[in-house]
Amino acid sequence: MVITVRRGSDAVAIQTEGAPMVPALIALLAVAATAVPAQQATTLDAAAATQVAAAVHASPDLPPPPEDDDVAPLPPSTPEQDRAAEELIERYAPVVRLREQVEPCGDGEPYLPVDVDVVLDDDGVALRGPWTSNDLVRIAPSADQIGTGLLEYHLDFPGDALDPGCGYETWSRQISEGTAPTTYGRVVGDPARPGQLAVQYWFFYVYNDFNNLHEGDWEMIQLVIDAPDAVAALDVEPAAVGYSQHSSAERATWGEDKLELVDGTHPVVYPAEGSHANFFTSALYLGASSAAGVGCDDTTGPHTELDLRVDAVPADTDDYLSGHPWLGFEGRWGERQEAFYNGPTGPNMKFQWTAPIRWSEDSWRDSSATVPLGSALGTSATDAFCGVVEGGSNLLLQLIRNPEAVLLVLAVIVVALVVIATRTTWTPSDPYPVAQRRSWGRILGAARRMYGRHPLLFSGIGLVYVPVMFVAVGLQWVLVEAGELTSLVDTDGDQNAATVFVVVLLGGAISLLAYFCVVAAVAQALHDLDAGRPVTVLSAYREVGRHLRPLALVAARLVVVCWALLFFVFTAPLALIYAVRNGFAVQAVMMEDRSAGDAFRRSRDVVRGHWWRTTAVTALVVGLGATTGPLVGIILLLVSDGSFTVINLITALVYVVTIPFVALVLGYLYLDLRVRAGSPEPGEARPDVPAGAWP
Repeated sequence: MVITVRRGSDAVAIQTEGAPMVPALIALLAVAATAVPAQQATTLDAAAATQVAAAVHASPDLPPPPEDDDVAPLPPSTPEQDRAAEELIERYAPVVRLREQVEPCGDGEPYLPVDVDVVLDDDGVALRGPWTSNDLVRIAPSADQIGTGLLEYHLDFPGDALDPGCGYETWSRQISEGTAPTTYGRVVGDPARPGQLAVQYWFFYVYNDFNNLHEGDWEMIQLVIDAPDAVAALDVEPAAVGYSQHSSAERATWGEDKLELVDGTHPVVYPAEGSHANFFTSALYLGASSAAGVGCDDTTGPHTELDLRVDAVPADTDDYLSGHPWLGFEGRWGERQEAFYNGPTGPNMKFQWTAPIRWSEDSWRDSSATVPLGSALGTSATDAFCGVVEGGSNLLLQLIRNPEAVLLVLAVIVVALVVIATRTTWTPSDPYPVAQRRSWGRILGAARRMYGRHPLLFSGIGLVYVPVMFVAVGLQWVLVEAGELTSLVDTDGDQNAATVFVVVLLGGAISLLAYFCVVAAVAQALHDLDAGRPVTVLSAYREVGRHLRPLALVAARLVVVCWALLFFVFTAPLALIYAVRNGFAVQAVMMEDRSAGDAFRRSRDVVRGHWWRTTAVTALVVGLGATTGPLVGIILLLVSDGSFTVINLITALVYVVTIPFVALVLGYLYLDLRVRAGSPEPGEARPDVPAGAWP
């Protein structure tokens, strides 16, 4: 076995680390809503083939698919056709580049596409029947023993599919030692499309380490050639190629820029780490299906390029069963589990095994959605996506394995929220006068009623988030897609660390700028409404412009200090303390016309003695306000096929509504704190605070 490592790329993985922005419970509900039991993520089970075929929409250049009874069987193969098929399989054999794994059980892709024979006749594999949950039929089944059908049976590999650890990786390495990574090539026609031919390559991995953890994983790619048979196909180029990705596939026309070829005929395949979904380029993608849920597919470099062994599989059933009897197995290539953690069925049970062209017409799409660098720039739902889905999948996993414990924890959380809600007063919640002492429940009520009286004013103030989204997308295109800043892009086109840093830095600045503008404008509007002055969106932002210098100084200081404190784990709590104590400087600038330095002192004065209460209210409203946009985006990702630009625009519109409400709550909270502090004028002494009231 020869394995070469590609080290020419300094590409980095764009990942969202840290705590997810959306509670894992919400992600659980979203992911679980898409789950269907007993279905492999890669392709369609043969049991559904009839339904799928009936729903196929033919290409405009092709006649509608005939009824099954009207489809003539494919002509039998001949020695000449067999030789041509083998030549096609060798000519277009793919080049596979996996994410490099430097050390065992470390980061990177640990599973190689293996020869199926390594899992058969192995003492660690059991064949189990369908009668009870643990029907042992035999240990170390052979290819001949499983090739007799055995529908509803399954192979059980050594390990716990829902808690894999490093077990499957170690086992895969042991059983495949001395063998080459393998792909199974096959040339097959579609009886309903006699003028086209498919060249397929199938890959088998012993474990799928994606959201839907399961033993066994079948993936494939397929080339479509406009030719009636293998001999004729030798004289023409392929028309298109499709790479399987969860429940569908991505299409590329032959010669398209995104299709990378080696020596002019070998397509390059980038399997995603864990899921093994196949992609055309190195990037971080968003994958979704009813079987796998939603998650991030990572194909970023550096990569290990595999020297594949190509095993040619005949097209005729009798021929391939004689050489590959395991292709007669109708059960599952992995342990049967709850929900979508089932092992997959084999290639022979897939729709594309017998109807490859119709499958390409029905299931292929033109592109895959990447996690935009613009998602780090502002109002995107995708910036929190990877962490949210990982948390949701983990919670779903725990719910399946320990439902009583999870439900108990959820019940405790609900009870705690009810208790907290009963420890405050919610009425009266009249929004006027603005400056008065209020419980935190009355603060929320007053903000809600004020928003309800002036919805156009406050949502108009929030419209600043729409241009922010467009600026974010524009920056992504300029820095990454256009590639004009060549100093930030590697020679092979991969995004390097400098690109990521610049995009995230600019995006963070733009997003924070929008937030500070909305908070400042709402504070001014609240101040003017309390004084009985007429207020418009433009008048509020004119006042923001008039206070631009102190606001900019306040924003810069808050951001720089908090980022510096968050750089180290042990100083992160200080960032929270600093943000709460100094976070009302914006309101002090707008409502009291203070300078930046004086505004910070004012914020610390009013918070002193009330830090815990202030932190609780601020965390509640800012947290909910910040997560509403990503939550809506995640739901849209689950239930729609909309582009991510459109979804990001929708989440921006959500922020248009929610962030002004957050700003209203902060405004009422500041005025409540000011009243409690005795409302000293600038330069006046603040009343004494009892000892022990810090921070």
